[in-house]
Amino acid sequence: MRTTAFSIGLVLVHFVSAQSESPFDCGANELWRMGTKASAIPQLLDRIAEKNIELESFTWAFAASGERGGGATYVIPVVFHIVHNNGPENISDAQVIDAMRILNDDFNRLNADWDNVRSEFQGIVADVGVEFRLATQDPDGNCTNGITRTQSTLTNEGSSGMKELISWPRNKYLQVWVAAYAGGAAGYTFRPGSAQFFPNEDGIVLLHEYTGSVGTGSLSRSRTLTHEVGHWINLLHTWGDGNDPELDSNCSMDDNVADTPNTIGWTICNLSGISCGSLDNVENYMDYSYCSKMFTEGQAVRMIAALNSGVAQRNQIWQTSNLNDTGVNGNAPLCAAQFAISSGLICAGGTVEYTDQSYNNVSSWNWTFPGGTPSTSTEANPIIVYSGTGIFSASLTVGDGNGSLSTTSADVIVVASDPGQSAPLVEGFETAASFAGIGWTSLNTDGDAGFGISSAASFSGTKSARLSNSAGLVGRVDELISPTLDMSNASFITVSFKVAYARRSDTNNDVLRVFVSKDCGSTWSLRRQLYGSSNLATGGTVASSFIPNGPDQWSLQEITTIGSIFHTSSFRLRFEFESDGGNNLYLDDINITSGEQVGIEGLDGQAGVAMYVAPNPALSSAQAILSITDAGMTQVDLLDPLGRTITNLHNGNLMIGERRFDIPIMGLASGMYLLRCMQNGLTNVVRFTVE
Repeated sequence: MRTTAFSIGLVLVHFVSAQSESPFDCGANELWRMGTKASAIPQLLDRIAEKNIELESFTWAFAASGERGGGATYVIPVVFHIVHNNGPENISDAQVIDAMRILNDDFNRLNADWDNVRSEFQGIVADVGVEFRLATQDPDGNCTNGITRTQSTLTNEGSSGMKELISWPRNKYLQVWVAAYAGGAAGYTFRPGSAQFFPNEDGIVLLHEYTGSVGTGSLSRSRTLTHEVGHWINLLHTWGDGNDPELDSNCSMDDNVADTPNTIGWTICNLSGISCGSLDNVENYMDYSYCSKMFTEGQAVRMIAALNSGVAQRNQIWQTSNLNDTGVNGNAPLCAAQFAISSGLICAGGTVEYTDQSYNNVSSWNWTFPGGTPSTSTEANPIIVYSGTGIFSASLTVGDGNGSLSTTSADVIVVASDPGQSAPLVEGFETAASFAGIGWTSLNTDGDAGFGISSAASFSGTKSARLSNSAGLVGRVDELISPTLDMSNASFITVSFKVAYARRSDTNNDVLRVFVSKDCGSTWSLRRQLYGSSNLATGGTVASSFIPNGPDQWSLQEITTIGSIFHTSSFRLRFEFESDGGNNLYLDDINITSGEQVGIEGLDGQAGVAMYVAPNPALSSAQAILSITDAGMTQVDLLDPLGRTITNLHNGNLMIGERRFDIPIMGLASGMYLLRCMQNGLTNVVRFTVE
């Protein structure tokens, strides 16, 4: 086999399903990903080439000696850095653990599909003898589960700058950065010769969809990490040091491994593929064939050689002293008690699944669940039923046989009534001393100021809901959630509210999102987004703490796009504010109304018009909103409770579509009123309330 090609750059792999996705993207020598770091190193390409030659010479000598070095099994401490912006890229611990399982299976010939390899290659399927373990101590000796989480928009770049956010010593940990974007690939890494010169960037970047087989991952993409670790320990692609498979010229290259036949490389699983005069090892992890399931014995020797070489400090990472320093020697102490929940907002009678996330070597669990059934448990991951409404805490004590640790989460479960309170909901926070006292819930996961009831400003009355916001809160998310409402008899749902907000600088782009739920908050649907750079900034830009100084600094928001699937007995509304360092936010006069068409004695049918009043109840202003399904002469009247006409709002032809008419609320006494629409001899009437 030829041994003329040496790698001098970056390796990228795009590991995807052949049936539904595009072929792999792979690049080499793309040092531009390092930006100015690469250009700042004199004669970098020559120096990388020298390191590759040094490592190649060491590899040949190591293989010739027959030595494996370091014992039969090499243990590699691993840390996963999850860089996220609160999106799906913030994958679960379970997805990381699944990725580690697959990686260990593949490197130790424990994968269930290895014995399905073509018979011609079964005799050289390698048990590489490398075990990967999540670190239990960080570089400072603190407790860790081997998974870090960093919130940053740089997850959408997957760049050198993203890796600079958090980097642990490469001679102690194999680092895997999980991100929303990986520079146009599914993952990338350096081989040792290039990694030598970028110690803080040494490791693997993976798209979250290509991490493990659960969560956002998938079985077809789950061998990506195996492929990338192969590169990290000095394997080339099966066709050699090139970026593109399926090129005839690849037959003149080689991967410097004697038992992998020369190949052009495959992007389909052609088990009978012969591309360079002999049967190809299509099922190799370092090909792009979509049916990878093996390393060869020659590849195993090459990787073990790299682990015994000083190039990029690979020979330091598996030493016993480092295994002790990183806590992967099998004796990691219990150092954290923590848990996760399936949902913190449920209906009465609903269930919550608790998942223990304590570490390390937990052997016993003692849970307490005030308000839950059962109220205690010794299971690792119990499922608890909550029959009564309220806000409840949960506690966990874990032990490892030598000691124990405890944790309590206060107000972790909010159980809402089902059915909820009768509509409408009219909330100006005037009578409230706290949100809990009026059935609202403020979620403040970061422990900062959060939503509170304030008398600093209001659109009407003297109080509003206020969220203190500042430059120090960039990326923080706070929520305000309504009580449950019974909307099961609604013909429509309208949400309206007043909002006031200002930016601190012209660069702020805070976001207010409005969600609705049909099931007490177990699931949510987005219905409105307001941005600080456009439609949210009612108060403009204010450098000091913003307090609206009058009605002109408030805006009325109305949401009518709430479909019939939300006409349930457990409807909820949620405000979610994501800070971008802007100024304070105020909410007031939140109205959630439903409508039902009612008849007046003597009506002879219904017009081709769906209509409702918003807001309902009305305080100072309201509109009649008509959805015209049949064009024609249409008369719209405001009536008193006895059906007597107060005023005519419209009398004339209306075309198909939505039409709105202002209702003269000012001067009307508090009470119930009627809105009547007559068209083509048919009549509709709806009720509404004036406060």
